[in-house]
Amino acid sequence: MEKTFEKDVTIEAFKNLTVARAVVGIMIASGLVLIFLFWLIYFRGGSEFIPNWVYMLPAVNATVNSIATIFLVLAFIQIKKRNFVQHMRYNLAAFVASAVFLISYVLYHNFVGHTPFPGEGAIRPVYFTILISHIILSVVVVPLILSSFFFAFAGKFKLHRTISKFTFPIWIYVSVTGVVIFFMLNAYT
Repeated sequence: MEKTFEKDVTIEAFKNLTVARAVVGIMIASGLVLIFLFWLIYFRGGSEFIPNWVYMLPAVNATVNSIATIFLVLAFIQIKKRNFVQHMRYNLAAFVASAVFLISYVLYHNFVGHTPFPGEGAIRPVYFTILISHIILSVVVVPLILSSFFFAFAGKFKLHRTISKFTFPIWIYVSVTGVVIFFMLNAYT
């Protein structure tokens, strides 16, 4: 079963790509995404006209992050059962959910720009501790996710297992804290 799965999941083009080239490509792509998001949120500013549907996007983002979290937990359960096919399906579903989140996030910040936290008092350091750890780890998790998928699709399962031991908890943390941040922002608006 495991050998059949390995043959079925590998992508020939990935198998022929060296790890060094893949990692460089992943780091460049991740860096470009980071630069774009930083520019979009902190330098571009919001739009003069904001359609009403844009204000629903933070709730969409929290929902999609919750869905990604559920898929990640299900993928973890399946890998513990050595059910590789379901593990892959759930991880791909989590990846799609995270991609939908990113599209929605970019749309929101394209119109709104930076979202300040209006809370005051003791909640501010709590919020900013969660937010800063979320931002830092979201920067870290993108190349980890891409690397985990690359190693799986390249048939480099030992490397996949090694990198995924870091990817999984960070991805879960980023997904969960994204939802926490949404609720904290909404509690003070």
